[in-house]
Amino acid sequence: MILDRFRVPGKVAVVTGSGRGIGAAAAVALAEAGADVVISSRTAADLDEVAARISATGRTAHAVTADLSDPEAAAGLANEAVETFGRLDIVVNNVGGTYPRPLLETTTEFLEEAFRFNVSTAHALTTAAVPAMLAAGGGAVVNVSSVMGRIAGRGFAAYGTAKAALAHYTRLAARDLAPRIRVNAVAVGSVATSALEIVVSNAELKAKMESATPLQRIGEAEDIAATVLYLASPAGAYVTGKVLEADGGSQEPNLDLGLPDL
Repeated sequence: MILDRFRVPGKVAVVTGSGRGIGAAAAVALAEAGADVVISSRTAADLDEVAARISATGRTAHAVTADLSDPEAAAGLANEAVETFGRLDIVVNNVGGTYPRPLLETTTEFLEEAFRFNVSTAHALTTAAVPAMLAAGGGAVVNVSSVMGRIAGRGFAAYGTAKAALAHYTRLAARDLAPRIRVNAVAVGSVATSALEIVVSNAELKAKMESATPLQRIGEAEDIAATVLYLASPAGAYVTGKVLEADGGSQEPNLDLGLPDL
């Protein structure tokens, strides 16, 4: 059956930033599809909750509390997977993010931090994972990028630049790692996670964002998890070097931060 192609039985995945939000949803989705999962974030309590959800699917979670803004910590998750489960097949580079900031308040240091958190961490884990993936017969990498990597909104110079870099990194890495390892990305739109809490909890702001989104709603973490599963599973076996847009159809920013003209 075609649905069998969305299953990953016996596979091992690493999902970064998986204590909550998109990362947690992706980790649980992969477990539901048959994978054991290495989960990691800064907060142990969040990981405990996600690990319990994974255990409820019948699969095993290995939780690693770490500051994944450090590329070395991110890279270390590949070894955690091999030591714990004996193999590594799937990497989801979800950790990242940067707060909006006006351009003239975006220092060089802030820009470099955004690049390190969103791109360098993904590169560190991906390259660390390659030997284990090759030993397992191949693998799949899914990078979580953003709609702000392709559309222009005031205040997003650092975040948008980093996510655009991650999107093109995806294309370049896919070319280098083909044919045995596939590399794709999801360009995520507005999703109801803690990062969007200020909008979701405000009825007026929420309505404005929804009305400015073609699908007329804010995304759920499970919308992105389903996209990740497609790209990571045999369902996406003929897809590599692509950035799949899961953004509600957005072609322009759906929330004005109100930054004035200079």
